[in-house]
Amino acid sequence: MDGGQQQQQQQRLGVKQQQWRRQQRKAVEGVKADADTTTIRGSKRRKPVEDVKVDTSTTKVQEPESRKLVEEVKVSADTALVRDPERRRLVEEPERSSTPVRSNKRRRTRSDPTFRDDPSLAMFLYNLTLQAPNAINQAILGNFSGTRQQELIVSHVSRIELLRPDTTTGKVHSILSHDVFGVIRSLAAFRLTGASKDYIVIGSDSGRIVILEYNPAKNVFEKVHQETFGKSGCRRIVPGQYLAVDPKGRAVMIGSMEKQKLVYILNRDIAARLTIGSPLEAHKSHTIVQYCTGVDVGFENPIFACLEVDYTEADQDPTGEAFKESEKMLTYYELDLGLNHVVRKWSEAVDRRSNMLLAVPGGTDGPSGVLVCSENYVTYKHIGAATLTVPIPRRKDPLENKERGVLIVSGVVHKMKSEEGDLYKVTFDCTGETVNEIKIKYFDTVSVAVGLCILKLGFLFVASEFGNHQFYQIGKLGDDDDSPEYSSNDFMTKDDGTLDVTVYFKPRPLENLLLVDELTSMSPLTDAKVLNLTDEDTPQIYALCGRGPRSTMRILRHGLEVTEMAVSPLPANPTAVWTTRLTADDLYDQYIIVSFSNATLVLSIGETVEEVTDTGFLASTPTIAVQQLGQDALLQIYPQGIRHIRANRQVTEWRAPGGRQIVRAATNSQQVVIALTGGELVYFEVDESGNLSESNVRREMSGNVTCLSIQPLPVGRRRVRFLAVGCDDNTVRILSLDASSTLEPLSMQALSAVPESLVMIDMPDQISAGSLTTLYLNIGLQNGVLLRTVLEQNTGQLSDTRTRFLGARSVKLFELNMAGNPAVLALSSRPWLSYQMQSRIHLNPLSYEALEFAASFTSEQCPEGVVAIAGNALKIFTIERFGQVFNETPIPLTYTPRRFVVNPVHKSIAIIESDYQTYSSSEKKKKLKELGFEAEEEEELDPVVFGHSRSTPGKWASLIRIINPATAETAFTLELEQNEAAFSVAILNFAVEAGEMFLAVGTAADVTLAPKSLSSGFIHIYKFINDGMGLELVHKTPVDEVPHALLHFQGRLLAGVGKTLRIYDLGKRKLLRKCENRSLPNCIVTLHNQGGRIVIGDVQESVHYASYVAADNKLVVFADDKAPRWISCSAMIDYDTVAAGDKFGNFFVNRLPQKLSQEIDEDEAGSKSVGKGYLHGAAHKLDLMAHYHVGDILTSLAKTSFVAGGREMILYTSFMGGIGIFIPFQTKEDIDFFQTLEMHMRNEMPPLAGRDHLSYRGYHVPVKGTVDGDMCEQYNLLSGVKKSQIAEELDRTPAEIQKKIEDMRIRAI
Repeated sequence: MDGGQQQQQQQRLGVKQQQWRRQQRKAVEGVKADADTTTIRGSKRRKPVEDVKVDTSTTKVQEPESRKLVEEVKVSADTALVRDPERRRLVEEPERSSTPVRSNKRRRTRSDPTFRDDPSLAMFLYNLTLQAPNAINQAILGNFSGTRQQELIVSHVSRIELLRPDTTTGKVHSILSHDVFGVIRSLAAFRLTGASKDYIVIGSDSGRIVILEYNPAKNVFEKVHQETFGKSGCRRIVPGQYLAVDPKGRAVMIGSMEKQKLVYILNRDIAARLTIGSPLEAHKSHTIVQYCTGVDVGFENPIFACLEVDYTEADQDPTGEAFKESEKMLTYYELDLGLNHVVRKWSEAVDRRSNMLLAVPGGTDGPSGVLVCSENYVTYKHIGAATLTVPIPRRKDPLENKERGVLIVSGVVHKMKSEEGDLYKVTFDCTGETVNEIKIKYFDTVSVAVGLCILKLGFLFVASEFGNHQFYQIGKLGDDDDSPEYSSNDFMTKDDGTLDVTVYFKPRPLENLLLVDELTSMSPLTDAKVLNLTDEDTPQIYALCGRGPRSTMRILRHGLEVTEMAVSPLPANPTAVWTTRLTADDLYDQYIIVSFSNATLVLSIGETVEEVTDTGFLASTPTIAVQQLGQDALLQIYPQGIRHIRANRQVTEWRAPGGRQIVRAATNSQQVVIALTGGELVYFEVDESGNLSESNVRREMSGNVTCLSIQPLPVGRRRVRFLAVGCDDNTVRILSLDASSTLEPLSMQALSAVPESLVMIDMPDQISAGSLTTLYLNIGLQNGVLLRTVLEQNTGQLSDTRTRFLGARSVKLFELNMAGNPAVLALSSRPWLSYQMQSRIHLNPLSYEALEFAASFTSEQCPEGVVAIAGNALKIFTIERFGQVFNETPIPLTYTPRRFVVNPVHKSIAIIESDYQTYSSSEKKKKLKELGFEAEEEEELDPVVFGHSRSTPGKWASLIRIINPATAETAFTLELEQNEAAFSVAILNFAVEAGEMFLAVGTAADVTLAPKSLSSGFIHIYKFINDGMGLELVHKTPVDEVPHALLHFQGRLLAGVGKTLRIYDLGKRKLLRKCENRSLPNCIVTLHNQGGRIVIGDVQESVHYASYVAADNKLVVFADDKAPRWISCSAMIDYDTVAAGDKFGNFFVNRLPQKLSQEIDEDEAGSKSVGKGYLHGAAHKLDLMAHYHVGDILTSLAKTSFVAGGREMILYTSFMGGIGIFIPFQTKEDIDFFQTLEMHMRNEMPPLAGRDHLSYRGYHVPVKGTVDGDMCEQYNLLSGVKKSQIAEELDRTPAEIQKKIEDMRIRAI
């Protein structure tokens, strides 16, 4: 080829490259950058990224001359395998630049027409977690604080939590919870030899092994070591799935599901700090690992036991014979501490159905070795020891499926647990290091657990697989009950080592365990809606939770759960209440003082609360304040004076000046300030002899005093500096109490209304880096607003004011002590509590009635309680579950709930429930009768504890339930027969019967899940009766597939039957098919509509937009998503926008282009909708507006508002019980601020488990249009120096940043 031809070919190639680049640029969403944007990041298939320069004058992309081929976008994970050039347009917006973006353009709001047109502003969301997922996948026990008290560490998949059981009360308290922004796959605790503190080892999806230490002084987890060994993500050959620790704390093994296992040696240096060695490989190729554990061998070389399957021959044999003959091996890996390497020491074949290993105590505590848990039996194995096998007892149940085996799913020490929830006790009969026999015995039945932890003080923690987690006290060891005990000496194994013997036990209620506490878990959460069916102040979340007979519908209300301890009626309506100790050294309160309009009542606190009269208090007058004064004196302030009561009952009186009365007072144990009518302040102090001395300085205020508050007295001090005074001129003033400037004004704050109440409180440091505490002044106004402002402790100046509307009534404030820290109780239309937990100040309502007055209450039975007045009753209550945003009311269900709908006319709830491999009640009676059993002869066990009788595959139990939300009770149930199961439900009214409400239920008969099959599908139509509290069958219509989605549509029924979309109308004997569309790809799982527009969610191919053309009576799909997504839930945000979640934990928002939407609406004939299919789909494509990896399967989405008149947001619930929100940003300024803050937080506080935050939130598709609010809120956990550094970068103060973060949460709830 000559030079001219080469030059022509290069020119043609260059033209093609330029054309291709132009096509790529047109496909990029959001390429219009602001004038201040400096870089747009691109990628070229794993090659180094080059920046693309932006010409700010023309906003056109200019490429570097040196770059010949540019691929400006990252292809999403869902389409990464597509190589067709036509599908190269399946791209999303490039990943956000990590460069801080500062805008100098004018602020644009959503009312601005350009806001929607600009893709960068049209949808930008702020994600916040309201309730973290509470399902537990790992649980470990140890002494993590360095004290003798045992604690629990549990993993909620992406969050790690420290729980501290209180063995005196039996309660389990949450001490610390931290989001790791990754997937915690394994968790283990270890302690170095001779140490008193346990460390935490985490195996995650980060490709790193991380060792954490709990710092009790700061209440944080600190990263001690982080070692990288592989790629990120949950991969087959990257370790992280298994963790095994040497019982003596000398080494840890981290293993993958296939091939790779690494061993790290743990030691300490000269300064007693933990050190970790280089990884030692214990790999074996073509090997699948199914379990790992550390073998207790005392102080000999550490040994790790693994269950492995070698698939070398099976992989090369196409006939499958080698696979059938493959063996599962128990392998010992020994770490030679002298030679510093790992060797395979011993291997022996075990049953192919073996699934778990339990280490047997060794060294001086036992014979060592492992228990191999297999289907139906357990086996003891060890090097050089005899193999002993004993069968696992099964329940004696006439309906038992004998083909179904029993597996051990969790175990601890010598208590093991089956997949039915039965606990077994295994004992060893040993002579020296020789095991003579092993015995197994039924112990008790609890819920199916993923983890068991036994405390030394005789408590058992059960981390349930689904439902609430339990904390039991072990009452007996199970040695004296009637349950049979089986020994390995009584059974002979076959030649292949298996045991084909079945033994039974009779299940019974708890005998050896006593339930003392429960931790709430809403996993699995299958459906939820935000409703206000009982006309309360705020809407509630109605959620379907649980599996099988332990499932519930839970009504979640915003507020802390309150435990009422006592209620006592009083002879009249009191006006105030106080509690007091008798001396400064008393641990508990001794008196409750109740003030009435004309009298004072004193009650003594003991085993009972009784009235006392010889206390020195003046009973014939109302009381304004009560205080324990000095070392052993009491103080009563009443309108006419002050009564100082000494320990010897000597009383000193101070009388108010003639014609004037005391109207307000503020006290601490050394100082007293009173306000007289007319606004005069009088100040008193306790002198060294214990007498109350009046200051010679008085001050006249400019108006009448409405409230007073004095600074709390720190331990070891005799005087505080500040007094806060609220006056009826809408001001609060700070006065000095220093001896040299008594009652001199220091600062003033103007208010929007008259202050009703003041409380000054010291809380652990939030703002300033130099002090240990921050002094807050809380101001309650008469218009129902609460203000919290910082009082500078050196100058007395007020700053950083936060505002919150609490209710219609004036706000009264009271100081309490909650969760070990000072707190403020605010009483308005409902009570609110302001408290600090994990470096953040929370303000949550209490789920309790309105109160008039309150005071702290401390007794031996109730160390942190509240005594309050409600009407003419005196109430004592306590708050235990701090940090929980929602309080729940459970309604028990029978089977696993699937979906529910609300009857808008009668405000009743219809729920469909169904369980697989379960006998229905009628089928159970029929089966028992066939076997010759009478129902009366069989002792019915509580299904909530023992579960339903398990049937064969293909059998279903299902029912329809009507719930009355006003009474939170079941009003009606209807069990489905003929092996039908309900899958979908909808409320509708047909045009032909406009006055009636109907319930449509989609069912299928004889459904098997694998392989998928059914005999027939049905759509049941029921009519509501008895004011919506009952159902009457109208008819049922057979269909050819499972109807997974039903929807009311223009007076008819829209049904997704398999992959067919149909419209039905009501007929006399069955539904009448009016219209259908068979062009959907796989299976319709969600349906929504507005007007004639329908949004369809496909199980595998994301969302589709369709329209109903009434003139032609046809359904036309005109747009779909660019990428396939496995839809789990969806919701229409507006006419053009849909939000959805997929089964991989992703949330995304798609929008129909506005121009296209208008064209479709104007096209009555539907010609625009029908065009040439693009990318094997519809004629038009949706735009991706936002994408975000939540980390859990989303089960419901709803556009809602928790606050009356508040901003609308998207609320989501997740499978593991999490609740969160996406809040839309209103201004470009907020977007820039939080994006920049998020970027700084990624650098300053990287995730604990070692996962990269940006890659985690963009797990499958790069994150787009969303800011992680959970990461931003960790700003409160930073040190003061780092807070100041970030604040300086953002041109703000730390207080301003914290206020903006707090405001985002306040706007939501």
